[in-house]
Amino acid sequence: MNGSEQHVPAAAFQAGSTSGDPLLQPFRLKGLTLRNRVVSTSHASMLDEGGLPLERYQRYHEEKARGGLAMTMVGGSAMTSPDSSWGGGQLDLSSDRIIPHLQSLSQRIHRHGATVMCQASHLGRRATAYAGHWLPPVAPSRVRETRNRNFPKEMDAADIDRIVKDYASAARRCVDGGLDGVETVTGGHLIGQFLSRRTNRRTDAFGGSLENRARFGLMVHEAIRRAVGDDFAVGIRFVIDEAVDDGSDFEECLAFARLFEREGHVDFFNCIFGRMDTDLSLAEQNMPGMFIRSAPFLPLVGQFKRETRLPVIHAAAIRDVATARHAIRANLVDLVGMTRAHIADPHIVNKVMRGEEDRIRPCVGASYCLYKKVHCIHNPASGHETTVSHIIDRTETPKRVVVVGGGPGGMEAARVASERGHSVTLLEAGARLGGQVLVAASASDRKDLISIVDWRIDELARLGVDVRFNTYADADGVLAEKPDAVIVATGGIPDIEWLSEHCDSVWDILTGVVPAKADVLIYDETGRQAAISCALHLARLGHAVSLAMADDTLAIETPYPDRVSFRKLASELGIRVVGDLRLIKAARHGNGIAARFRHELTGAETEMTAAQLIVERGTAPVEDTYQELRARSANKGVTDIALMTGVATKGVQGLQAPGSFVLHRIGDAVASRDIYSSIYEAYRLCSQL
Repeated sequence: MNGSEQHVPAAAFQAGSTSGDPLLQPFRLKGLTLRNRVVSTSHASMLDEGGLPLERYQRYHEEKARGGLAMTMVGGSAMTSPDSSWGGGQLDLSSDRIIPHLQSLSQRIHRHGATVMCQASHLGRRATAYAGHWLPPVAPSRVRETRNRNFPKEMDAADIDRIVKDYASAARRCVDGGLDGVETVTGGHLIGQFLSRRTNRRTDAFGGSLENRARFGLMVHEAIRRAVGDDFAVGIRFVIDEAVDDGSDFEECLAFARLFEREGHVDFFNCIFGRMDTDLSLAEQNMPGMFIRSAPFLPLVGQFKRETRLPVIHAAAIRDVATARHAIRANLVDLVGMTRAHIADPHIVNKVMRGEEDRIRPCVGASYCLYKKVHCIHNPASGHETTVSHIIDRTETPKRVVVVGGGPGGMEAARVASERGHSVTLLEAGARLGGQVLVAASASDRKDLISIVDWRIDELARLGVDVRFNTYADADGVLAEKPDAVIVATGGIPDIEWLSEHCDSVWDILTGVVPAKADVLIYDETGRQAAISCALHLARLGHAVSLAMADDTLAIETPYPDRVSFRKLASELGIRVVGDLRLIKAARHGNGIAARFRHELTGAETEMTAAQLIVERGTAPVEDTYQELRARSANKGVTDIALMTGVATKGVQGLQAPGSFVLHRIGDAVASRDIYSSIYEAYRLCSQL
């Protein structure tokens, strides 16, 4: 274990901190004493196995408990009923088979001094008819959700009675599983579908008036309370404003909240904002991404708290400790959810406790955890707790390690190798660390990505890594360092050689190396963020921009919050987007460029002209140094795949002959990929050095 990452014993939290930090003060919720104010709210981690929280699921949540938070909430959209499936990735609370696994989970969390609750909900019209048990979705009325696309059956009395009982049975299983509480969901889930006029068109006792629309939710909570008893904590993830003309506004949501308070079966509100029935509403309201400012709904949540009596939890783009601390200090919330921040760094609270707040790995809002579930763009251990440790063990055989290239992969390789106890030199050809992240962060919408670089710069300085700038590392220069291991992380360069005479790269434009002309045509063959980021950047500066792409959908290889936000912004800025076109050649045309395309489906050829052609086709590996070193290395530059998949029992050092060196390359020096891939590759490799 790395001494600087030591765990704070659970006992240190039991009586609460004497610190004046608002985040570290204990809080009483129902019969629970939470050791501080920091929680992780329920989310669908997709780590379940057949609806059960087995080892991967448990270890993921246990790491956050070990890291010091007060409460982790499991089971995002956990199924109360068989007809509440969206096709996989939910805990299944609809049968007793889950109870022993909840017991194991709760024991793991409790032994670290934390509390654990579960979300229990019925999706209503958000369920699918085409997976799970292939049952038709049910809803208050036959109103189809845009995002889910299923047509629901209107619930009859039998459906209502059955599902109310299912909620109660699911909550009872949480009690039997040793959990500390349960929460339901309004929002776009079934209770919320009854509350909202947008989705409830009924004319019976469950529709029309505010009291009638609340009836189903009140029945659910009365049944839950009877099933779990008076001492078990029960809450609601509660929408405080649907933010749409035909939905419930803040005042109506407040009236609903007072009804639930009056009935006395609810112990807390976990406040959320807006809707979740479209990709855009999810991206801008329910789970705000990088296009939305930090903590956008805190002021309204604070107003809600002032006008209600029950404790309030809130989590929405609260990415940093300073914002979380403000939320508590200003009495905007009682408990602050830092859910995605804990995917970036599950040890946030421990670091605050140790006075190492500046060492918290920052959430950069990239939404990668929504693209590859609970995979943080720059924490490769999250979601991999059974194979990759968040704590780096020190080696008993320190070695001399040289890393060539200071992009995200090279920085991570140097950091991890140094944490292991090796003597590390990082050779960077340029004047700054960061590689392609510097290019990506130069687009205003993605500027927060620079924290990926800044955090590693600080860590390398703390570790005393020898970083050399403006150093082109050829084979002789590397070998002069007498390395035991060489990691080549030289990245790639824009793959436009076949067109370079007639085009510029996205890198050229975003970094300002090449000025953009008034009328530009951007061609994208990757579906990633680079091309559309460049297009938005230029359109905001007043350039006329067209974007042609080989894919049928803009930014198809990005998280869905980015994808829909890119589409919205492109439309707002008047960017002409044309899909299913593959660039086949380009030539001079007067003072501009004529680009010829072949349609991916029909084969028909077409031509587009512009003053400037900008091309994004990923990168070609920069591998000169690697190729020069291969023949001289003990392993001939071959990285055993077993080392990267967790199959090998020996570490990397086991491959090395005495007096020689092993050679590996990572990231885009191998093939064009993304930030996460390069960091994950560096971590897996160097944690075994």
